[in-house]
Amino acid sequence: MRVLIQRVLKADVTIDGKVHGEIGRGYLLLVGFTAGDDEDIAAKVAKKVSELRIFDDEDGKMNKSIYDAEGAVLSISQFTLYGDVRRGRRPSFTNAMSFAEATELYDYFNEELRKRNLRVETGIFGAEMKVSLINDGPVTIWVDSKEL
Repeated sequence: MRVLIQRVLKADVTIDGKVHGEIGRGYLLLVGFTAGDDEDIAAKVAKKVSELRIFDDEDGKMNKSIYDAEGAVLSISQFTLYGDVRRGRRPSFTNAMSFAEATELYDYFNEELRKRNLRVETGIFGAEMKVSLINDGPVTIWVDSKEL
C-alpha cells in the first residue's frame, strides 16, 4: 500500500462538475493498493498517517499532528501510484490491485481513519476526478507499507 500525503491549506475533488468532497487545512491523501495488501496493512498505514507530526509548531518545526492542527483528510483513490515505468514509454499498472479488492480496502482504510477521530472526505473510487489543492509548505510525504 502506498499513500502520498500532501499537507494542504485546502483541497477539493470535483466529479462531473460538482464538488464531491472538500477540506480546509489537513491532508490530501493519494491512496494506492497492490497485491498482498490487506486490512492489517491498511490499518497500520492509517495509524501511521494519523500519528504523523508534520504541521509546524510555534518555532516552525514539524511537531504538530493533524489533531493539533484541527485538520481533516481528503482521501483519493490512486491506482497510478503503482505505475511501473521501467520499460517503454507507457506505464504498466499490473502491480495495482484489482478494482473490486482495492475498492473494499480503500473503504476500509478510510473507515480506519474515521475511527481515529478524523473527518474524512473522499472522491468516488474509479471515477474520473478533478482534484485541486493548495499545498502548505509545500510538504509532501511518501508512505509505503513495505517500509513500515
